[in-house]
Amino acid sequence: MNIVILLGAPGSGKGTVAGKLAAGDKNLVHVSSGDLLRGAVAKGTPAGVEAKGFMEAGRLVPDALIARMIKDVVAETTGDVTMLLDGFPRNLAQAKILEEMGAPVKSSVVIDVPDEIIQDRIAGRRTCPQCKAGYHVKNLPPKVEGVCDRCGAALVVRKDDNPETVKDRLAVYHRETEPLIAFYREKGMLKTVDGTTGVDNVAADFARVM
Repeated sequence: MNIVILLGAPGSGKGTVAGKLAAGDKNLVHVSSGDLLRGAVAKGTPAGVEAKGFMEAGRLVPDALIARMIKDVVAETTGDVTMLLDGFPRNLAQAKILEEMGAPVKSSVVIDVPDEIIQDRIAGRRTCPQCKAGYHVKNLPPKVEGVCDRCGAALVVRKDDNPETVKDRLAVYHRETEPLIAFYREKGMLKTVDGTTGVDNVAADFARVM
């Protein structure tokens, strides 16, 4: 089993690309730290219960706790599989925890998208509050404006997707996560793909370099 770490700003398409690749190759597994965290909380696992306490108190879930969830998934994943790790590590401290864990990191791929394009992408996102389907006013519009194709509910803009929140998320990315680019470059493990060429092209480029 190998791990490929996905890097890129929020809205760069990491989850979309990883999901597309994993859907077309049984030897690729997309592991999102956010999905792991939400799943652990929903299932009431020991780590999930602990994480829920931090979340309900409005505090960040500690690096070590998220790392425990990642470690469990790594231990459960066997065979000729490549794990596309999305959302972890988010900072240098988490990267060092991953190293200490002995995780078999093969490479790190950054999906490079300028901030102005990120802001435009995220501003156009719409989400169904009922079935959680995602849309984009330009790139993936619903058949009827403002209405979910699947269940007919009125689409909404997530709080995380409003312009001021997006600016804050990008600032956090540049401050906390962007240093990982230099970290993995120094180890000779960094690959870069242009994230502005469309999902199919980005996925193909990602698969080629990873």
